[in-house]
Amino acid sequence: MSESTSQSLLFTLQGMSCASCAMAIERVVKTIPGVEQVSVNFATEQASVTLNPHQASPEIIEAAVEKAGYHAHLITEDDSDDADQEEQIRAQEQRQLQIKVGVGLLLSGILVFGSLPMMLGVAIPWIPGWLHAPWLQLLLATPIQFWVGGSFYQGFWAALRRGAADMNTLIALGTSAAYFYSLLPTVLPGIFTARGIAADVYYETSAVVITLVLVGRWLEHRARGQTSAALRKLMGLQARTARVIRQGQEQDIPIEAVQVGDRIRVRPGEKIPVDGQVIEGSSWVDEAMVTGESVPVHKQADSEVIGGTINGNGSFLLVATRVGQATVLAQIVKLVREAQATKAPIQRLADQVTGWFVPVVIGIAAVTCLLWLGVTADLTLALVSTIGVLIIACPCALGLATPTSILVGTSKAAEHGILIKDAASLEQLHQIQTLVLDKTGTLTQGKPQVTDHLALQGPSEDLLRWAASVEQASEHPLGTAIVAQAHTQGQEPLPQVQDFAAIPGAGVQGRVEGSWIQIGTRRWLQDQGLSIEAVQETWQTWEQRGETVVGVAREGQLQGLIAMADPLKPSAAQAIRMLQRQGIALVMVTGDNRRTAEAIASQLGISQVIAEVKPAQKVEQIRALQQNDQRVAMVGDGINDAPALAAADIGIAIGTGTDIAIATGEITLISGDLMGVLVALQISRATLANIRQNLIFAFGYNSIGIVIATGIFYPLLGWLLNPILAGAAMALSSVSVVTNALRLRRFRPRLDHFGGETLT
Repeated sequence: MSESTSQSLLFTLQGMSCASCAMAIERVVKTIPGVEQVSVNFATEQASVTLNPHQASPEIIEAAVEKAGYHAHLITEDDSDDADQEEQIRAQEQRQLQIKVGVGLLLSGILVFGSLPMMLGVAIPWIPGWLHAPWLQLLLATPIQFWVGGSFYQGFWAALRRGAADMNTLIALGTSAAYFYSLLPTVLPGIFTARGIAADVYYETSAVVITLVLVGRWLEHRARGQTSAALRKLMGLQARTARVIRQGQEQDIPIEAVQVGDRIRVRPGEKIPVDGQVIEGSSWVDEAMVTGESVPVHKQADSEVIGGTINGNGSFLLVATRVGQATVLAQIVKLVREAQATKAPIQRLADQVTGWFVPVVIGIAAVTCLLWLGVTADLTLALVSTIGVLIIACPCALGLATPTSILVGTSKAAEHGILIKDAASLEQLHQIQTLVLDKTGTLTQGKPQVTDHLALQGPSEDLLRWAASVEQASEHPLGTAIVAQAHTQGQEPLPQVQDFAAIPGAGVQGRVEGSWIQIGTRRWLQDQGLSIEAVQETWQTWEQRGETVVGVAREGQLQGLIAMADPLKPSAAQAIRMLQRQGIALVMVTGDNRRTAEAIASQLGISQVIAEVKPAQKVEQIRALQQNDQRVAMVGDGINDAPALAAADIGIAIGTGTDIAIATGEITLISGDLMGVLVALQISRATLANIRQNLIFAFGYNSIGIVIATGIFYPLLGWLLNPILAGAAMALSSVSVVTNALRLRRFRPRLDHFGGETLT
């Protein structure tokens, strides 16, 4: 199936209670004809689905999920209320849980209080005996069993219809065993007394387990709500209204009504409503919430501004260039949400374990029950051990271990102006060994300026006019610099160029005022049969200063030289030093001539330089480095470097406010600052460390918990066989994993001493 016929959709999900539920939805959706790929994220409660729209549709997906016992809702790009709807649904679920937890705590508290004499084996004078009356306990326990714990039975039956088992299966079986075992001596006490068996009841066990599990789920919901706080903060940056000038009148209109081309007035202290270009006025704009840059940026005529950023004390007029889902902010939110719906490779192990975990646990519980009955003939001990195994083994912590960390990590990256497109990229980033850096726009500012020019024949104005006339049809930064220099000297309007042609990595040519003009590199001009001996020394001198030099020819005769310099980015040298301290091999690749490239590399301390390569040849260089078993990342501007970014193990696109939707790299640095690579590396390392901690805890908890619950250590640790303790431990395990993931919210980049521990 070709990519052009595929459609990627994102759904919100309801009704999941554990990682097994997520896997069940995946299995169901995968069986739908036309579905090519599906990834369900338990932590974010979202599903990412790639399908062939000619064979499958969102309605079919939603219906299949509904039939499986869950609910799915398509997230549409043109529905601005999606986020609010999700928040309302989440809040409603939280309120329902809170009510059930409150009722459960109240009733189970009375049950436990009345059962203390039986639990402790001693009479307690100040606890009336009627509080432990079986019929009263049945009356108190039943609402907890079937209303407070109703979701467990719903999930159990839904799983049973699919021929599967999940967390709901374990909870329903474990608590039902305690409840219905107690129901027999309550309704038919004579059966037990006739056989000399104590007619004990364990209503408090099932009630407290259900309540504790729901308390854990409630706390887990609250904590998981905090994990997406950064994303909700980004979504909340969008302005609600815009002051638009139409027919000479200023009017405030809803942001949804703004159109491309509208002129908008931005007053001091206001949010900039949409992406646009300043056409009048100036101000300083705080872009930190979008780009991660803490220093306000000066904006004036022709400057690009980003919707959602905060205007300073000035006022300006802008023309809207992007509105709705095309804005930078909307693209950021979209990319972050898509990244959070994906799975990291490290999660595969947890998913595989979860897939067979529940059936194995049910088997262990059955064996435990039979063994204790066979060895001791103690029905109570067998029941308690069986319930403990079922309850304590729920794989919730295992299912949350990876996605919660990924969720917080990607959100934290977005806070620092780093967009990570999928979980796999976040995981693999810290493993890179070689970093390939494009020169123009990555190490340099990408805005070269003319520094020198030399005319061999006639006035220098003619040389500049010929070159600028051809270059005005080019989009290359060097051409833009030549055109800007001509305008500075008052050469307007420039003659029109005819028969224009651009030769990638070589130069441009065209006909100006009847003359054939060529502007390009030394090698290309020589290939065209031009002699450069007269300017050889000057050409070399300028290149040794780190300037890019092009020759200008007219009718096959060299007319002169134009030199341009592209200033280094202020943080480039510092970023290079810090990357080298990490043992990362750095390679600079550029289409510029070797002498200029080496001069720039020398200023930065980069020893390996690959120069005079065309865009297509950069891919070959990337693959050559990969052949040495090196994990290679490429940093480029995301346009000319698209093939190389795609070929690298990790493609890092340098973005700006105007081209944030670059789809070439796995990671995009919105601000274009190379220090973002260092921050991304730190976030990757911190996230992976957090995931490992979660997985070790989750695997360890389940392994140790099951062993203890089977009663193997009964003579020494008999008190641990109480199912109530198992329920509390299970609930706390999930909360502990999510809480540990939330530590990532405290992440602060350490750029003064990069490489140290980033979490406290």
